[in-house]
Order: sequence, then C-alpha cells, then structure tokens
Amino acid sequence: MHAPVRGRFAPSPSGRMHLGNLFSALLAWLSVRAKGGVMVLRMEDLDPDRCREEYALQLADDLRWLGLDWDEGYGAGGPHGPYRQRERTERYAGAFQALEAQGLVYPCFCTRAERLAASAPHRSDGSAVYPGTCRTLTQAEREQRARTRSPAWRLMVPDRTSGFTDGLQGSYAENLGRDCGDFILRRSDGVYAYQLAVAVDDGGMEISEVVRGRDLLDSTPRQQYLLELLGLPSPEYYHVPLLLAPDGRRLSKRERDLDMGALRRRYTPEELTGLLAHLAGLLERSTPVRAGELVSRFDWARVRSADVIVDDTILRG
Repeated sequence: MHAPVRGRFAPSPSGRMHLGNLFSALLAWLSVRAKGGVMVLRMEDLDPDRCREEYALQLADDLRWLGLDWDEGYGAGGPHGPYRQRERTERYAGAFQALEAQGLVYPCFCTRAERLAASAPHRSDGSAVYPGTCRTLTQAEREQRARTRSPAWRLMVPDRTSGFTDGLQGSYAENLGRDCGDFILRRSDGVYAYQLAVAVDDGGMEISEVVRGRDLLDSTPRQQYLLELLGLPSPEYYHVPLLLAPDGRRLSKRERDLDMGALRRRYTPEELTGLLAHLAGLLERSTPVRAGELVSRFDWARVRSADVIVDDTILRG
C-alpha cells in the first residue's frame, strides 16, 4: 500500500499574498485533496529583513478565508516540525556540514559586481552563471581574503546534464555546470540560502509532491542534486503557469498587484475561487464555487501549462 501523497504550500511571509500566490495555493491544495493526501503549510521565512510574524498570521487567515485548510504546519503542528524555516537552522547546518564532509563546499569572496562583471554566459532568465572564480583559490589565498571580507559558501556542481518530467510542463533538463554554475548554500551574513533550505525541508518533511510557480522550474535540478547528495528522495513536481498583466508583467507581491486586502474587499471566497479555477482552466467561466466543490472534478490534464494573461478588467476591479 502506497503512503499518502504529502504536498505543501510554502509561502514567504514578506507581505500580503497576491492573486498569483493564491493561484498556486489553490492548485496545490486541490491536487492533494483529490488524492486523499496530507497538506502541509510551511513558512519560508529565512530572510530576517523581509519576513514578519504579522504577515505569517495574515497569510494563514487569508488561506482559511478562501477555504484552504492544512493538516500539518504553521499553527497546526505535526510530526515533521518546526514548520518555519527560521526555526530549522540546525537542520540546515547539519546538511551544510554533510556537504562539507564530501569536499563539495568552498568559500566565495566575490562581490555582486565582480560576479556580474565576470565573462560568464547568462541563463535565459538573464541571471549570470557563476564562473567558479573562487573554486580554485589556495588555502593561503582564502585566508588572506577572509581578513577583509566574510565569504559566502558555494556548492561545487558537476558538468553533467540531469532532467526530470514535470507533471505539467513536461520534460526539463539542465547541465548544472554550464547552465547554473556553483551556487550559494550560505550567504556571507550566515543566512542559509533558499535552495539548501527547500531541499532539506522537502526531504525532512517527506514531501512527495511540489506544486509551485513556473518561475521556479529551473531551480528544480539544483534541489534534486542537493537531495541526491543528502540521500533524500525527490518529490514529483508540477510547475503551474504564472499570472501576467496584459503588458506581460508578472503579478508580484512587491508591486501590490491584487493583494489579498483588495481581493477580500471585492470578492466573496466563492467568487475568488471561481475566478482562480477559471484562470487555471478548471471552469469554462468564472462562476462562484467553494474550493471543496472542485476536489472531485480536479484533474491535472485540465490545467493550463502556459502563462495566463489576467484580463484588464480584473486588474482594475
């Protein structure tokens, strides 16, 4: 008998959720509930400068308002806690030390300007590929640079192509050495990086299904490589389309596009759920519906894979 599916919604409490966050949350919830699985709510609050407790409390309240519950996680507890990244630092430190013991971690003293100025190829999303500048520094060179600058710490990646089949986007492959480069595990200020934390959390919480935005598709090979090195199983992935404004701009928390404050004033939970289901391709038109009513008819084959333009009338309200 197979273990039940374990899915998660893992938002960053750095502001009010917006329509795009809710879109991912609803699809993650529906997929788990349709399979009779366990839903986990994890707060990805690693960044102490941006994440606040009041945002986490508001986020949980907004999810409940929409009718999206969870079985484990923030405010509910469970056997795989704690469910806030700021409380899981010891686990990240243990993983970091395990990778160090494999001889795969090294200090990087490059400034952001130095990294960007390096003659490295660029990824399709415009971010620079780290050229490995500090990988071959001698111990003496590292000690000299450490006198004037605290290093970040990077993971050596192999020159090999690895891929996986995404449940919505299909086949995806990437050569970590060529397309990504050695990536950061711990920042120079001591904060553990997103890639390490997510891999450790998904493995430690026995997450078997990850539903998230398509903008995170290319981070998956890095997380799978970390899971492999740490001896942890890799989940199945479904990368859902992004919601875009008519000008092609991605709806974002930073720009306060349709955040939950405005959405709760303009819609009932049923109206907003119907809108999200329509944008996903689950309903032919936007009609009021409760989240629970969508569970029995949920099917990934009906979910759009391409990014979705949100009608200007929705943006204007």
